[in-house]
Amino acid sequence: MATTTQTSANAQRLIKGDRLMFSSSDDNVMSKQIQATHAPDDREVDVRPLLHLIEDIFKRATPTTEAIVVPGIQAHAEALESKTNQASSINVPEALAYLIDQLACELSCKCSGSGDAHTIAISILNMLTHYSWDAKLVLVLSACAVNFGEFWLLAHNCTANQLAKSVAILRKIPELLERTSMLKPRFDTINNLVKVMIAITKCIVEFRELPPQYITTEVTALSTAMTHIPVAVYWTIRGAVACASQIAGLTGLEHIVSTTESWELSSLAHKVGNMQSHLATQLSTCYKHIDERKQMEAYQNLHRLMEMIHIDNLKVLKALIYQKDDLLPLIDGVTKRRVSVDVLRRKYVLLLISDVDISQEEVAILEQINNEARQHEVVWLPILDSNAPWTENRQKHFDSLQASMPWYCVQHPSLIEPAVVKYIKEVWNFRKKAILVVIDPQGRVSSLNALHMMWIWGGTAFPFTSAREEALWKEETWKLDLLVDSIDPLINKWISEEKYICLYGGEDMEWIRKFTNAASVVAQATGISLELVYVGKSNPKERVRRNIVAISTEKLSYCWQDIALIWFFWVRIESMWQSKMQLGRTVETDPIMKEIMSILSFDASEGGWALLSRGSTEMTKEKGSTFLTCFSEYEQWKGQVQQKGLVAAINDHLKKLHSPHHCSRLVLPGTAGRIPDRVVCAECGRSMEKFVMYQCCDE
Repeated sequence: MATTTQTSANAQRLIKGDRLMFSSSDDNVMSKQIQATHAPDDREVDVRPLLHLIEDIFKRATPTTEAIVVPGIQAHAEALESKTNQASSINVPEALAYLIDQLACELSCKCSGSGDAHTIAISILNMLTHYSWDAKLVLVLSACAVNFGEFWLLAHNCTANQLAKSVAILRKIPELLERTSMLKPRFDTINNLVKVMIAITKCIVEFRELPPQYITTEVTALSTAMTHIPVAVYWTIRGAVACASQIAGLTGLEHIVSTTESWELSSLAHKVGNMQSHLATQLSTCYKHIDERKQMEAYQNLHRLMEMIHIDNLKVLKALIYQKDDLLPLIDGVTKRRVSVDVLRRKYVLLLISDVDISQEEVAILEQINNEARQHEVVWLPILDSNAPWTENRQKHFDSLQASMPWYCVQHPSLIEPAVVKYIKEVWNFRKKAILVVIDPQGRVSSLNALHMMWIWGGTAFPFTSAREEALWKEETWKLDLLVDSIDPLINKWISEEKYICLYGGEDMEWIRKFTNAASVVAQATGISLELVYVGKSNPKERVRRNIVAISTEKLSYCWQDIALIWFFWVRIESMWQSKMQLGRTVETDPIMKEIMSILSFDASEGGWALLSRGSTEMTKEKGSTFLTCFSEYEQWKGQVQQKGLVAAINDHLKKLHSPHHCSRLVLPGTAGRIPDRVVCAECGRSMEKFVMYQCCDE
């Protein structure tokens, strides 16, 4: 009984040890004592295989009441494991195996004797002087795992194997089996300590494995961690000593753990756990720094790659879409099968770059235009908003959008590297609004954004170069054909028939009723056939939809029932402005740009507006209130109709009504890419003031 009491006392002393030895004032003394044991040389230890073995031993040896009491249950559980046991294939060098055996003896012998925990820990550190901190810890945990594993191997097998039973009797293990329920708190406490010891060891190993080309001790997080690691290693070894003392204590006749002893074990686990948490935080910061350095390197490499000369476009496209060969990154929009980037080799590739909220109108219109010209391939690159969480609903929305696209799509937005996203935003000026970057068969960028060319001229703009853009504008004049293009064949028919056509827009339904009624009165009075067409407003919302229903129901005029056509009408006009801006044109020097600016200013105003045309080229336009006044004052200018023609007579009267005082607005999407510093008013030529406007309106 005296031996048992002594064993229990030794165990408590080793756990308690000198917990008061190192007060805060003694921290430096202890740190110096720990550092004095450290004199590493060039010895290298492959710690990962050993760490795998350690985890495997502790996982299988972790005791449960059922595993100890019911014969064979542990073996049965292990037999059911589905994955191959990799631990059996690990080869431990003979020198390391000998050192681990020495450490195991040091732990088991001294923890059964009269030494205190601090002395044993320092002694173990002296045995490992020439090893790195991570190797020290892995080797000590290996020794601890040997003692731990041997003990539980006997406990698991002593009821089913006679040899194990005989050895167990000598180790007094049968008495332990009779008290499993009483010992459960001790098992749980030991297991918790083992878990934090493994966790902090993994953490320290990861610090050792950080790539030196991306991080140095000049980074605060790493230097802080390197300062704390020696003390963390020391306290983890103290944990191994405590575990060894508990195993030694289990072989005695007195297996009841005292409250103080249990508290000391929990306190040690808490201390090591706190250290692990602190180191994990620093490690996370280090990984973030490394990731930033890697992304910067990838970004610079991409920069260089895009400036190089290539024999084809494959290297460039792989860098932009997905560089690895481990999966097929593209979805074929026709077959819906996954394909490699190789299908785009030596082709003109149009990269449709947008977020995952690209509108169905854009997709539908682009599909229609794309079907008319198959000289190129389109690839959708979806760019994620880093501030928006990727939810199940967003995944479903993405899947639906991807399924609706008839061209190639990147299989998932996460495949696009952060460096590529950075390049697209910083070099190609992508914000939120979709852009269409053209890569030619040799991997050169033909256009940073051909989308406006696509909207204006469709496939005719191929190959979407600046030279082609210049050539197309030289062929254009300001006429109704340019505004409506082939959006509606019926309007093109009216133009060819030299009919009077009046496009009008806005959201004020009261003005719309007054205007259409006044226009009909003038048409009847002059005996002309007038076709009124409602074109709504840019970015049409619910109010425009309601207007379309009201106009159709009340038979006020002709209007497009498909709101996508209204969207396309306005996006073409915005694209004309973007195209002219990209070519360096100004309102002062370019007549077409001046007319475009006027239409965009009308759209930005609160009231309506109208444009009257006969055929294609005879046109006049004005804000809604002024145009309505002009129609209402028909009696004043009707005498000019026969002499000048209707359009000219109206234009002259509009000039008389025009006030020199005006307030013109031009609203440009904040996501349109490059916003000019200076824009002049299309009406008076003065520089317009620039304001920032935030708007949220679903009407």
